[in-house]
Amino acid sequence: MNRRELLGTLAALAAASPGLHAQTAYPNKAIRYIVPVAAGGGSDMVGRTVTERWGKLLGQTFVVDNQGGGGGVIACQSTMRAAPDGYTLLQGYVATHGTSPATRRLPYDAVKDFTPVGMIGATPNVLVVNTNLPVTNVAEFVAYVKKNPGKLSYGSAGQGSLTHLTMELFKQQINSFMVHIPYRGIAPAFTDLMGGQTQAMFPGLAAATPHIRSGRVRPLAVTGLARHPQYKDLPTLDEAGFKGFDAQQWYGVVGPAGMPAAVVKQLNDTLATVLRAPDLREKLSIEAIEPIVMSPEQLGDFIKTDIARWTALARARNIQLES
Repeated sequence: MNRRELLGTLAALAAASPGLHAQTAYPNKAIRYIVPVAAGGGSDMVGRTVTERWGKLLGQTFVVDNQGGGGGVIACQSTMRAAPDGYTLLQGYVATHGTSPATRRLPYDAVKDFTPVGMIGATPNVLVVNTNLPVTNVAEFVAYVKKNPGKLSYGSAGQGSLTHLTMELFKQQINSFMVHIPYRGIAPAFTDLMGGQTQAMFPGLAAATPHIRSGRVRPLAVTGLARHPQYKDLPTLDEAGFKGFDAQQWYGVVGPAGMPAAVVKQLNDTLATVLRAPDLREKLSIEAIEPIVMSPEQLGDFIKTDIARWTALARARNIQLES
């Protein structure tokens, strides 16, 4: 077969098989979606709720891969080592791409080793106190803390957690002192708060809601710059005089560094469609999460800002943890 005949045969094959090129279009197989916590719980629910709808839009299945351990380090390493083809994504959150990079040495770079895809949403933290404390608002609490320096203690979900750093940020701004009592998780921290062993805490709103509704803790204010839809009567710390006080538990999607721009755009566009659906907002409200649409560039800037905020605080408060 001469060259002219060969070219003619190839052209005929292409014309007869118009679907060959389409088969290479993204996505043409299942997408692995790594969630950096064990199955069950709020973060896992967020991932499964979002990917169920996202997969329908993309016409492919998302396979949720729970990789708990190491505070998200294992999941982050799996993601950064994967091929940057759009078939491995990570549900990053405030620990993996915010507080942990600010407080400890990690085997990954939260900015350089990942491609931002899009934000999912966020839930505020809430300042809660033991109901026996003689305070009903933030101003009274600040006055009480200053009147009793060193006599009050606060709990957290652990050293370097968002609950820890948020209270340290608060202490820095009021220029007063409370003893930090770290726990292994938020549940035992709540037990001691309600029992009076500690006096205050900054848990996530979802974790605090059952205890607020039962009247076993008293909420004073939420973080963030807007009141939460589920607690419209509860002021923000910004309203209470702490301008710009914005510490939130957020969730976003990233992939390995070097993902194709066209794939990232397709993922971001379809994720935005998912997040704008009213029924998704209702589903995520179980975890007090408000959906947030961001471009990849906006998420990248958000991650850099969050890391910078917590890094500055960690240095100022001498918070540096072992890896």
